[in-house]
Amino acid sequence: MKFAAILVLLGAAQTFAAVTDPGYFARSVYPILQKAGCSGCHNPDGVASATRLHFPEPDASADIVERFGTSLAILVDRNAPEQSLFITKPTRRVAHAGGIRIKPGSAEEGELRVWTSYLATLATSSKLALNTDSDIACSRPVPVVRRLTHAQYNNTVRDLLGDDSRLADQFPAEDFVNGFKNQFQSQSISPLLAEAYSAAAEKLARNAFRGGDTRGLIPCKPSSASDSVCGAQFVRTFGKKAFRRPLEEVELRRYSRLFATEASARKSFLSAAQIVLEAMLQSPNFLMRTENGANSQWTPYETASRLSYFLWNTMPDAELMRNAEAGGLNAADGLERTARQMAADPRAHPAFDEFVTEWLRFDRLTQSIKDRRAFPLYTPELTLAMAEETRRLAAYLAWSGTNFMQIFSADYSFLSSDLAKVYKLPQPPSEFARVAFPADSERAGIVGQGTFLSLTSKPEETSPTARGLFVREQFLCQEVPPPPPGVNTNLPANSKNAPRTNQERLALHLSNESCAGCHNLIDPIGFGLEKFDAIGQRRDKLAVHFEPGHGEKGKSETLEVPLQAEGNIAGVADSQFNSPRGLGLVLARTPQCQECVVKQLFRYAAGRRETPSDRAVIKASFADFRDSGFRFQDLMVALVKWSVFPPGRSATNGGSCN
Repeated sequence: MKFAAILVLLGAAQTFAAVTDPGYFARSVYPILQKAGCSGCHNPDGVASATRLHFPEPDASADIVERFGTSLAILVDRNAPEQSLFITKPTRRVAHAGGIRIKPGSAEEGELRVWTSYLATLATSSKLALNTDSDIACSRPVPVVRRLTHAQYNNTVRDLLGDDSRLADQFPAEDFVNGFKNQFQSQSISPLLAEAYSAAAEKLARNAFRGGDTRGLIPCKPSSASDSVCGAQFVRTFGKKAFRRPLEEVELRRYSRLFATEASARKSFLSAAQIVLEAMLQSPNFLMRTENGANSQWTPYETASRLSYFLWNTMPDAELMRNAEAGGLNAADGLERTARQMAADPRAHPAFDEFVTEWLRFDRLTQSIKDRRAFPLYTPELTLAMAEETRRLAAYLAWSGTNFMQIFSADYSFLSSDLAKVYKLPQPPSEFARVAFPADSERAGIVGQGTFLSLTSKPEETSPTARGLFVREQFLCQEVPPPPPGVNTNLPANSKNAPRTNQERLALHLSNESCAGCHNLIDPIGFGLEKFDAIGQRRDKLAVHFEPGHGEKGKSETLEVPLQAEGNIAGVADSQFNSPRGLGLVLARTPQCQECVVKQLFRYAAGRRETPSDRAVIKASFADFRDSGFRFQDLMVALVKWSVFPPGRSATNGGSCN
């Protein structure tokens, strides 16, 4: 044997020995994949969530990372390791929606090849799933404390005091996190909000007893201004309603002392009750609520509050509290029965409207601005009509027991006269009457409505990128990595000599390697909607307006450019489309979209983003949703049931794992 060949064999042996050392993958290969940004797409919420490859959580242990490295054997071709997807995908030697993540022929690719060769020698392929549902079923999220949203504050005050003044409408604005305004991470109480709570509590307490106890807040008839027995009874009964649980003994003594002190000083029972009420309305026990509290177990009162604020967006009523006290929520069947009754109650309708309003970001719609010269039909009244159209379609599907996935594919809508003009349809028989689209219509569901088409557009033109991003994030629950720092996101200006469509101008994104990875995933979705303008009007040509430059003579000029509308969703099979109707049909039948509806409602209900420990809950809820024919009320009930009694746990409150 030649000396050079001996050296090659010795080197290969040394490399193989190094690869088999514990921790090699985590030290040498994993950092390459992380730097390439692979985990940004290949995770349960990434744009590649439908693929077999899911990276571990960011805080995964070294052992999990090593297990992940071994599990990559499923991407290795044992007969031809050099043709393995683990090599050919990130180098884009085969089609890869994420573009080139690792440069072909680089040292980084060399490391991938070494690891691939090692995986090809393993006896069997490992499963990619690092955690099974049974592994994580017993893992419960840490206890969280949630503040009442401004809407919940208004509703709670209404039901607690009979006061519908809606003082929280004047509180500091709430921020959107994870797509909603009720996420616990954003619910700290700033000094400005604390001041608003104080002023509101003072006003509400004063109004509660103005003219006497006209609202029946005091459960007894006081014998004197300082009747301590009746005072304690008031503290106990009102405190239970305000705190949504019985007062603890220390709390009862504290508020009873406050009542006695104020009654003695003010010589008035009602004045003392007013002070106690004002104090309770500023207590964290009123403004906040705990979930999965002590020992990660639900108490009946926590469960009642969770049910009520999710399904009704307000405090539990007397019947629900009695049900909790009687143990009616302590087992899965009782909880499910109660949730089903509450979901069928008309009080669930406003809460559902709030979910839809936040999920579909009506705030962006009402705040959007359009060029009035280009879109004379666009008015504040039209934006309200757009939101109402979407709200009515969603409500009809939710409460009629119809397949809720028709929210993407419905061939009908609820139109006002103003919307009919925008859609170029005959006037409806009445405002917001149900109207069927013509057989040849290219509209369907919310992606064909003015709400979606307007809020994802710019003031003067459409934005295929914004439309694609909205579909990825809101309808597929996929995170698209943000653009690299310093990237110029402005499109090249149009020219009179050669006016171009938005698709042609966006081609710059696809020619720039640092941009193409993400824009290949989002822009093609928007391209398929280009025949609908920035307020949702149908068009066949793009009107490009040119104004005379500074110092130039002449009039403004408009040139028309023919439009093509061909889109697809990378990562979704058979997803080509050329209209909102085509996109809606794809979304309605796509499992990622169906499960995303579950995830969005979970985030709204739980006040947080799902974690690995929630996967079993999401999976079980999705199965119930699918098996019901995608009835939304069944999804609401399923999320309640599985969140309190996750799969793999015993069917009693706080039960241990099976």
